[in-house]
Amino acid sequence: MTETKLAPNLPQWMKDHVARYLSSGGTDGHVYTIAPPGKPEIAVPSLLLTTTGRKSGEKYLFPLFYGNAGGSYFVIASKGGAPEHPGWYRNILANPDVDIQVGTMKTRARARTASGEERARLWKQAVEIFPPYADYQLKAKGREIPVVVLDPVA
Repeated sequence: MTETKLAPNLPQWMKDHVARYLSSGGTDGHVYTIAPPGKPEIAVPSLLLTTTGRKSGEKYLFPLFYGNAGGSYFVIASKGGAPEHPGWYRNILANPDVDIQVGTMKTRARARTASGEERARLWKQAVEIFPPYADYQLKAKGREIPVVVLDPVA
């Protein structure tokens, strides 16, 4: 099996967050506290998503904020409002079988892009969890930011 690597080009705060998450087995880092400039702190739940690189076949780990959707989880492919989708999203389009760690729980999951009413409902929930997503959508200049559901599999 390929060794999992931290996704390339992550900012230092994400690298530090992943290190804390992994070194604690998920007991520290599951909730990430952000202090946006001039705004109140936000405590956001985070998970670790491992995808298979669409070109390299390598395993890559990404820290992402998440919400709950019934017995599944969902994440937002915002890339901070960039005009293109994040690499992890392009990876799951090529191979939707992923690994996730939510706190201390680790499982396999199948990723799928939400659409229609499900997307609208989950997007609203995501903006409640992390309000900057609304600004990211404005910055994305016409790119609809994908909402990705992670359905655990046995």
